[in-house]
Amino acid sequence: MSERQLRFAFFGNIYQAKKSMSIQKILSFLSERGAAVYIERAYYHFLTVEQQIDVHADKVFSGDEFEADFVVSMGGDGTFLSAASRVGDKGIPIIGVNMGRLGFLASFTPECVEEALTDVLEGNYAVDELSVIGAKADGELLSDHPYALNDIAVLKRDNASMISIRAYVNDEYLVTYQADGLIVSTPTGSTAYSLSNGGPIVAPQAGVICLTPVAPHSLNVRPMVIPDNAEITLTVESRSHQFLVAIDGRSEKCSEGTVLTIRKAKFPIRVVKRFDTKYFHTLRQKMMWGKDTR
Repeated sequence: MSERQLRFAFFGNIYQAKKSMSIQKILSFLSERGAAVYIERAYYHFLTVEQQIDVHADKVFSGDEFEADFVVSMGGDGTFLSAASRVGDKGIPIIGVNMGRLGFLASFTPECVEEALTDVLEGNYAVDELSVIGAKADGELLSDHPYALNDIAVLKRDNASMISIRAYVNDEYLVTYQADGLIVSTPTGSTAYSLSNGGPIVAPQAGVICLTPVAPHSLNVRPMVIPDNAEITLTVESRSHQFLVAIDGRSEKCSEGTVLTIRKAKFPIRVVKRFDTKYFHTLRQKMMWGKDTR
């Protein structure tokens, strides 16, 4: 175990009560081993007030106002993405505890999390560094959290007709997408929204970005893979004169004429994994390849 006290910052799902059932045991486990426990304020309120769970926290923090040695995400991939947005460029490794169903990002189950945390306390773990993409609007960061671990999607608003998205790669004109939207995804995000729209599955360290149209008007417009050092520039035309930009699901409204610039961030998101974790094995399990579902 480390000679100094390790600090664990917890984020969790505050919408589904059943996903909070393991937290008390996990917090007690860490406290008994001399670790400091920090809990994000909304999650702490959910546990102590709404769920009436007796939990101890050495510190309660808000948003990204924290420093820690590890972040623990208690929930599904959505909770993991939210935690990753708060970590940002801090470089803190994230431990994902999958309280949901699929869970590509949150790889540890509640049943094995104590064993996993023991490995972490003893320094017996590996860290994957996953690429991140960021968005600017007219040269300025799009929001307080403009970075995505999975994807940045340009989408039509509500039930508006399809939009026109004029795309450039490194200032070279690519195509004008007539579609419901366009997904710009990292390799990590290739198994998320992009995949549901026919995009390719990409191995995590491939060093590429995927452009996947959403319900394109022309069947000739297909998903495309480009190097992750490319700069993508997008302008949008819409009958409503507005459109949405979703950054890992966090939506921002933009006006027609806004110039969006998307490129790889200068920092990765670091994810804790066990030494015996293999990507293709996990992929086969999650996608149920080779299983007879009849």
